[in-house]
Amino acid sequence: MRETEALLERAEASIRAARELSTQGFHDFAASRAYYAAFYAATALLLEDGLEFRKHSGVIAAIHREYVRTGRLDKKYGKDLNWLFELRNIGDYGVIDHVSQKEAEKAIEVASGFLLAVRTLLQGGTVKDG
Repeated sequence: MRETEALLERAEASIRAARELSTQGFHDFAASRAYYAAFYAATALLLEDGLEFRKHSGVIAAIHREYVRTGRLDKKYGKDLNWLFELRNIGDYGVIDHVSQKEAEKAIEVASGFLLAVRTLLQGGTVKDG
């Protein structure tokens, strides 16, 4: 439980950092931080079920397998996590392509919603219909 809460705190800090970076005009980096907020939240959720993964792809696949496909988490959140991962790749590795201000702001909003959904699940609630 202690590790789960530490991951959730890290997710919250990542969202705050993403907001600050976006405000400063660093949209690529803001999108990356937004993704990491969702990644930390997803990792915390899986950890509560005793599941640990070393790769981002493993975490994302497990969220789909354990939560989205089983109906415990609305498929909107699975799509959101995929989109954040794709946007993070542009932000971190894009040479010609960059994340726009609008995309960065949406990423922060999406990551915040994902984190809220994870917190709801961890408290025993259900998350349906986005």
